[in-house]
Amino acid sequence: MLRVGLTGGIGAGKSAVATRLAGLGALVIDADRIAREVVEPGTDGLREIVAAFGEQMLGADGELDRSTVGAVVFGDDAARRRLEAIIHPRVRARTAELVSRAPADAIVVNDVPLLVEAGLAPTYHLVIVVEAAQAVRVARLVRHRQMTPEQALARIRAQADDARRRAAADVTLVNDGDLDDLYRAVDALWHDRLVPYERNLRERRRVRRPEALVVREYDPTWPEQAARLAARLGHAVGDLRIDHIGSTAIPGLPAKDVIDLQLVVPDLADGDALRATIEAAGFPRAGDAKQDVPWPADDDPRRWRKYLHGGADPGRLVHLHVRARESPGWRKALLFRDFARADAAVREEYAALKRQLVAPGLTSTEYAAAKEPWFAKVWPRAQRWAASTGWRP
Repeated sequence: MLRVGLTGGIGAGKSAVATRLAGLGALVIDADRIAREVVEPGTDGLREIVAAFGEQMLGADGELDRSTVGAVVFGDDAARRRLEAIIHPRVRARTAELVSRAPADAIVVNDVPLLVEAGLAPTYHLVIVVEAAQAVRVARLVRHRQMTPEQALARIRAQADDARRRAAADVTLVNDGDLDDLYRAVDALWHDRLVPYERNLRERRRVRRPEALVVREYDPTWPEQAARLAARLGHAVGDLRIDHIGSTAIPGLPAKDVIDLQLVVPDLADGDALRATIEAAGFPRAGDAKQDVPWPADDDPRRWRKYLHGGADPGRLVHLHVRARESPGWRKALLFRDFARADAAVREEYAALKRQLVAPGLTSTEYAAAKEPWFAKVWPRAQRWAASTGWRP
């Protein structure tokens, strides 16, 4: 199943997106609703809150008095953390129970207001953030929740800011317009990305790089995108090294819009053992072991073997290279990246080569092969740089 995290600041329109996704067929799990359920009268959750904070937390009807709760924890970090320690584990347990009942082909959307604040982004295959201008959000909160402008601003500022949410977002839906505009964006996201992503994930099918060659100018968001993917993979595989490599990892360098990651395993057999885990995280494998192009300095082809995984997300092309620690391919990927980052002349040479190779209309495969002689030529310079600087992988 595809697990999607949905979040957004108060007043941004997250609930409208959740409603639309549910109408399209998603299983929406509302964290706020579950948080209310786990502290209903008669629950262990409510009894624990009363034990921690006192009878003042109850209304005359015996239910949790949410206005009192807000007054007690707002601005008091210690009290907030104590309350979260009671509620959050119960919310997670109930969420896991609901997810376990979902069919294998479900698109499960977790509607979590504090997804970013809680550091949950890496636990999902995709994170959607709903965003709106602050003035728009304040106006909505005044109109629909009867807040004063000052109260609305205080609530907005108590949450993560837009920049922090965008850093966690695979998809940002801007909701400054009317509801029809938002619904059109949600519908397109559902049909063009979420549905095929779920199918690719279930069928363990990677999205392939197009043979039509397109080289773009450097995108400063590439490292941020790579960091999100690496965090997602790291959540699945545990304490293994993951690096952003390739052209998109070199600031200022034109590149194909493909994020290259390298997962380092003690031995290639360990990479094979992790196959199912990596695929379940959204990175299907491209068949049997592959082989990097051996170089004369270390031309034993067995030492250049790796596993290649791609991404199941049709909205983001990914190449994941699973290489053994101390293998020449592992070292080469890191050394060239760091050498090119440090040497402006090398970056200029490589950028000029890329632009030159694009002109004849090569395919992506032909383009990759045509770059190999240049790599072989520049490699001794990279080795000298490593020796002179004391570089280590």
